[in-house]
Amino acid sequence: MNFVHLHVHSHYSLLDGLPKIPDLVKRAKELGQTALALTDHGSMYGIIEFYKACKKERIKPILGVEAYLAPGSRHDKHGGIDDKPYHLVLLAENLDGYKNLLKLITLANLEGFYYKPRIDKELLREHRGGIIALTACLQGGAPKAIRSGDLERAKNIIREYQEIFGPQNVYLEMQSHPEIPEQGVVNQAMVNLSRELGAPLVATKDVHYLKPEDKQAQDLLLCIQTGKTVADKNRMTMTGYDCSMSSGEEMAAAFADLPEAVANTVKIAERCNVSFELGKNILPKFEVPGGRDENEYLRELCLDGLARRYPDAAQAIKDRLDFELAVIAKMGFASYFLIVADFVNFAKNRGIAVGPGRGSAAGSIASYALNVTDIDPLKYGLLFERFLNPDRISMPDIDLDFADTRRGEVIDYVTKKYGADKVAGIITFGTMAARAAVRDVGRVLGWPYGEVDRISKMIPPPIQGRHIPLLTSIAENKELAEIYKDAKTKELLDFAAKLEGTVRHASQHACAVVIGDRPLTEYTPLQNAQNDDVSVVTQYSMKPIEDIGLLKMDFLGLANLTIIQDSLEIIEAVHGVKIDIDKIPLDDKKSFELLSAGETTGVFQLESDGMKRYVRELKPTELEDVIAMVALYRPGPMQFIESFIKRKHGKESIAYEHPLMENALKNTYGIPVYQEQVMQISKDLALFTGGEADTLRKAMGKKIAALMAEMRVKFIEGAVKNNVPREIAEKIFGKLEDFAAYGFNKSHAACYAMIAYRTAYLKAHYPNCFMAALLNSDLQNLDRITIEVEECRRMGLEVLPPDVNESFSKFSVVPGTNKIRFGLSAIKNLGTDISELIIKERKDGGKYQDLTDFVARVKSKNFNKKSLEALVQSGAFDSLAERGMILGNSEAILAWHKNLEAESTKNQFSLFDSGSSAGPKLILRAAPPATRAQKLGWEKELLGLYISEHPMKEFEANLKNIIVPLGQLASFGEGAAVAVGGVVSTVKKILTKKGDPMLFVKIEDTSGGGEAIVFPNVLSASAECWSEGAAVAIDGVISLKDGAPKIICNKVYKLSADNLPEIKKILSPHAAGSESSPLGAAAVLNKAEARVILKIPAGFADDAKKRIKDILMSAPGSYRVYLTLVEAGNRRTIETNYKIDYSEEIKCELEGILGGGCVTVGE
Repeated sequence: MNFVHLHVHSHYSLLDGLPKIPDLVKRAKELGQTALALTDHGSMYGIIEFYKACKKERIKPILGVEAYLAPGSRHDKHGGIDDKPYHLVLLAENLDGYKNLLKLITLANLEGFYYKPRIDKELLREHRGGIIALTACLQGGAPKAIRSGDLERAKNIIREYQEIFGPQNVYLEMQSHPEIPEQGVVNQAMVNLSRELGAPLVATKDVHYLKPEDKQAQDLLLCIQTGKTVADKNRMTMTGYDCSMSSGEEMAAAFADLPEAVANTVKIAERCNVSFELGKNILPKFEVPGGRDENEYLRELCLDGLARRYPDAAQAIKDRLDFELAVIAKMGFASYFLIVADFVNFAKNRGIAVGPGRGSAAGSIASYALNVTDIDPLKYGLLFERFLNPDRISMPDIDLDFADTRRGEVIDYVTKKYGADKVAGIITFGTMAARAAVRDVGRVLGWPYGEVDRISKMIPPPIQGRHIPLLTSIAENKELAEIYKDAKTKELLDFAAKLEGTVRHASQHACAVVIGDRPLTEYTPLQNAQNDDVSVVTQYSMKPIEDIGLLKMDFLGLANLTIIQDSLEIIEAVHGVKIDIDKIPLDDKKSFELLSAGETTGVFQLESDGMKRYVRELKPTELEDVIAMVALYRPGPMQFIESFIKRKHGKESIAYEHPLMENALKNTYGIPVYQEQVMQISKDLALFTGGEADTLRKAMGKKIAALMAEMRVKFIEGAVKNNVPREIAEKIFGKLEDFAAYGFNKSHAACYAMIAYRTAYLKAHYPNCFMAALLNSDLQNLDRITIEVEECRRMGLEVLPPDVNESFSKFSVVPGTNKIRFGLSAIKNLGTDISELIIKERKDGGKYQDLTDFVARVKSKNFNKKSLEALVQSGAFDSLAERGMILGNSEAILAWHKNLEAESTKNQFSLFDSGSSAGPKLILRAAPPATRAQKLGWEKELLGLYISEHPMKEFEANLKNIIVPLGQLASFGEGAAVAVGGVVSTVKKILTKKGDPMLFVKIEDTSGGGEAIVFPNVLSASAECWSEGAAVAIDGVISLKDGAPKIICNKVYKLSADNLPEIKKILSPHAAGSESSPLGAAAVLNKAEARVILKIPAGFADDAKKRIKDILMSAPGSYRVYLTLVEAGNRRTIETNYKIDYSEEIKCELEGILGGGCVTVGE
């Protein structure tokens, strides 16, 4: 070892450093480095990842930070002075030093943040132990003083560092950047100061990327950070000098005249020895009442709960609990269960809705007894070993769902119980995915937006949540490979590939909370949180927190639980019925009738169009059916849904590879659906223990080859000992391997199925209350509100506009009716203070008798023209006066109200001080009434949707069976011809590369909304159609290029009452197939199922078949897949269970395996 890099930045120096941690360490090893430091700007985000990577490569990790040092106090925050902190490199010499760095960086963020997280010398004095300081780059305090010609100040800075850290712990940093003249001046000054002050020199290089050829990519990163383009002359750049990682030999040559500066890098590395144990579980101490043993107390609570859950518990139930408690005690997790049970029961006792469970924890009878979960694990065959494997100690993971509006109360409780210094959120990092990288690089290179957008959209989206590397996409995607041949495009994509995966920003995990046994700064640096639920977050992300061993809990906010809770409150208020949702019958006929009818809008997990169709076909009769559907409706297992349905209804036979499989598969009609079934089969066939069964599940699910090989032998040998023929055992194991790729956690499916059932129960028995709660949950989502209002109408519930005499803040049920009233808070331009005053005054003084009464009683300076018009135009005054009449007299009304306010303020005589309107009436002059069109326009503007009726309603009735409802577009595949109609809501105009205008238009009908794309040639012939509020009929085709279906317009017709007969004739199915009607295909597609036919040649290889299967599984959709098989000169076509989302991209993939012309589309 002749040189060690001590000043190194990774991509955790956000949008400044380029290298990812594994690449950084790998490069150091290639250069023969035996030690390496990490010194990111002002943060320690990457420290644990760096520590592990170095240990893996047998490189000594030196843990550090390039800190920001405030010019004065960290509390000073004056513009132009305190926003320019100095740099100072701090390295941990030992564990004390590392812990001091944790505290320094925490305080820099929590107390000293001003543009940057800043420490000061006061903090350095308090937390100086075990730290070695380097004077840093040209932005360091001493180098800055030297550059300004103030050598005396530079001396004083160094002396103060020596006084703080000790003379032996302060090194004068010299950097190898000969391209920078100032660096040479600073280096020479440092040599002189070293002699004068006795401070040792150290040679460094300010590493920001790995190799010289990465320079431009790092420059692009800086442009992204600063919002500049490379063409901007006045911008931050580092292209004038080399910041790559040099070899030891290169550094020795650069400092040939100062070998001691190079040698000191090795001495520092030898001094720095920080090691800590990872993987050890660190649980906070739960204070057990009376100082009892935590295992005994846990048993006591579980036995109490068991008596409540199972009043006549059989011995098998008690044995299961004993087994679980023994495992929990052995692993030392009693505190964990007590902690979770404590805050869950706090929530339930406070009336906060808690989910029935989440994930594998529902497989624990101890969790069920403790009231943590509400799913009976024995009834539904849930396995404890799926949650806690007795054969290996790993931290349990109990994730909890709470009503999203009250989740913060639970976190507050935990924070107060364990201490604010021991509870924090967890940071996450957003990285540049391929598409984002292309867009970012294109912008800073100065590419036109349209061009960059076009290229980025060619990049395939993630498959089952897994991103495809950009270079892989270029190699495998013909369209990308073709444009990659262009030199300019190649440059764009190559740079994007270098930036892909780089950290772009830090954010906060949506639900994760960490709880420590000691102040968290003993384990991790902290910084301010972005969300309100916690005040701070850890600088270490989820995986490093788990590596350290800290307890991580997921406190998830689930809107559906808020809907359930709101429904229960509305039911009690309207019907006087108090429902315990945990005790509703699970065999309720009305609930299963609702599910069987597919009336599942608003029903958790079951409201997509595809799910509705399958649930209608399934006609579930028990919760097990719903559990299976939750698990099956995903890419992969979707192919088995139709067979599952047929078997339930006796239309397909049920067969097992071996009778011993029936126990595991009978509830799913012989079809493997759950991971727990793999475990149960291994127990029944191969006599595995629960721990072995879970090890097999894990090996299969994560494709751990060595472990799979070991478990395969054990499985087959165990099955043979159990009298299962070897060939059958081998066949079963092979099928289990295939299944493991998509098997779902039944415990999780059961929990979510329970929430689905509960929402279905409430919708079936209290439809008005449930729908009001559902509407309230989506107040800010107009697309959802539109769908839900239409669902109310379908259910026979009338949604009324707001009314000052009936509306509350949110949607509410009108007692004794099937009507739901809009809330005042939903009215645009109406302030919260006015809406609250209207409701309070009505509660205190009764309903408003007329307009005079209202204006007299609502005394507020904020009752002005804006709020008056909002109330009138939204229909909130309809019960008091006609809209046109009020608007025609608005100035007189406001003047009358102003006079009353003035009289009241002067304490003069007023007939209205008591709230009575017995004085002179407000006289309104005649005014024209509002027209239907005006009312609809106002509703759309102020409420976001049409309430009294939809403008398309009159047209839809006449165009029924001719146009496709916009809410059904998702059921059509790429290129499908459709006729649609809708009202134009928004129009976005852009220019093509040729400078021609085109439009992106949002349209809506009574079923929902959609987007129409109007290319220049169509726009030129239909320009008069595209005004907001206009009703149009469109002949077009479906595009699924960006995922959501869009309509590419071929022809457009403006709809009106006058031309409706003509339009109807043009679009009539009677014209289907004729040359005059381009919409014939739309009529056919509504009646026949779109299909994709794959021609399979003879002797097709097994590996190719698997690749075809993978493609079909990755893109579920509406096109049925048929196979045409050619065997011995004969041709036959068979129907498969696959339905895919057909596109040109999918066609290219399939033909890449099958050959050109082997993929056709038909009806």
